[in-house]
Amino acid sequence: MKKWSAIPALIFFTANLMPFLVISSRLITDQSNPICRKSDSLTFPADRVTVVINGFSEERIPLLTAISEAYSAIAWVAGVIILWCNPATSPNTLVDLAKNASADVIRAPSTSLNHRFFPWGKIKTKGVLICDDDIEPNQSSLNFAFSIWRSDPDRIVGFFVRSHAYDIDSKSWGYVMDREKYSIVLTKLMLVHIKHLQKYSCDDRYAGARLIVDEMNNCEDILMNFVASEGTEKGPVMVAAKGAGVRDHGDSRNDGGGVTGVGLSSRKAEHRQRRGNCITKFHKVLGKMPLKYSYGKVFEEVDEQGLCKKRGKFVLCDDQLLSD
Repeated sequence: MKKWSAIPALIFFTANLMPFLVISSRLITDQSNPICRKSDSLTFPADRVTVVINGFSEERIPLLTAISEAYSAIAWVAGVIILWCNPATSPNTLVDLAKNASADVIRAPSTSLNHRFFPWGKIKTKGVLICDDDIEPNQSSLNFAFSIWRSDPDRIVGFFVRSHAYDIDSKSWGYVMDREKYSIVLTKLMLVHIKHLQKYSCDDRYAGARLIVDEMNNCEDILMNFVASEGTEKGPVMVAAKGAGVRDHGDSRNDGGGVTGVGLSSRKAEHRQRRGNCITKFHKVLGKMPLKYSYGKVFEEVDEQGLCKKRGKFVLCDDQLLSD
């Protein structure tokens, strides 16, 4: 039995193995690995969401702190969780983060990307907003996305989308951007019902697919779209950014190449091929292709909506100015 001695915002523990823990005066959980438990999520409010921000790079902590504060100030946000997935980060660093950020800080029990979709006990809302630590949307865009999600909460809603496409010659699936249709919302920012998190993490039918995520160290967002589309037989919904748009600090098309400490998907050369391989493997292990295409008729085209800084101004990362 582990013995714990806690003071506000700090937990001391005596064990060689780093357990799952929340560094916060509001919640202390003693378990080495997250365990799926029967949830009363049917009683959770549908008019609020819990934000789960994935954190890894210590260099991004100032930005992460600012983003968590912005989310916590929104009326329909019930709480913010920072899921910290870097095992090399010292406990003192996370203690400081918990003190300064308007969020609970959960240290993930491993580096598995599957933890991004675990239905943590701290989540007490039907809506869950999953996002990266370098995406900074304005509130009007978030309000619009939330209103669209509430109109059909079974579907995943987000700003950043991609598509799957079958290559007849290679008899495999590809991962593409299609200007006319899409089938995958990225974890840059997605709104999703907690029941999809429960199914993703706790349903044994997806155990093999979760192993693929761990083997590839990638593609957890693609698998979530598999899960949601299979359960609803509907595709995701892309929403248009409003007002000042969605600031994408991590996009390499920013002046200077984006913020440092860029995550796993920044290695462009193999990125699309690896994710196409994921789609092919998911299809094989699940025995079906549940991804559904959506057609954004209210949009002129399906494109990136992240904002990059170029020549001192914020422009769409896909703007032609970025190609020169």
